[in-house]
Amino acid sequence: MNIWAKMMTALRGGVNEAGEAVVDSQALRILDQEVRDASEELKKSKESLVAIIARQKVAEENMAKLKRDIEEYEGYALKALEKGDDALAHEVAQKIADFENQLVTEQETAKAFADNAAKLKSATKVAEANIKRLKQQVDTVKATDSVQQAQKAVAERHSGSNSRMRTAMDSLERIKEKQSLNAAKMDAASELSVENHDSSLQEKLQQAGITSGEKQADDVLARLKKSKS
Repeated sequence: MNIWAKMMTALRGGVNEAGEAVVDSQALRILDQEVRDASEELKKSKESLVAIIARQKVAEENMAKLKRDIEEYEGYALKALEKGDDALAHEVAQKIADFENQLVTEQETAKAFADNAAKLKSATKVAEANIKRLKQQVDTVKATDSVQQAQKAVAERHSGSNSRMRTAMDSLERIKEKQSLNAAKMDAASELSVENHDSSLQEKLQQAGITSGEKQADDVLARLKKSKS
């Protein structure tokens, strides 16, 4: 059982390593997507803020209208009282009370929308600043990655060029050696050709009686006797 547990742990470790390798290889792509996701969420927050502010404005407009209605009906109530029509004045007063209750509700609604809008504005500003900094950092990371990739490519090319240079130098030396050998062969052939030509010419001269061949003993003795006399 202990062995199986260790094997399962090893498998999980392998899966984690493979997952980390994938994440590392796609780090910039994942980072870009996360920035896009954050930007999309910010866009939705701004849309919600616009909707809340719109509702706040509607509530404030309702408040203004209710205040005008209250003022208008208070005038009606006063006129009814002036005429001594208490029943009508009471009916108008009830209408005013309804307006005032609605006004309280609208005031509470407008305040709630205003408070939410203020909080969302603050959160939106923070999110915008964070995303802006994040994008700047992403640009820096991308620039650094590009520089490192370029340096890596240069290093790889330099390593490869050194290897190719060594191979080229070896090939050059082999060519030079072969050319030297060929030159030596041609010189030897030329020398042999000259020697053969001289030998052939000497034989022809001897056969024609123009030059003598090998010296004989009689010739040597005759020369020696002549030198003594």
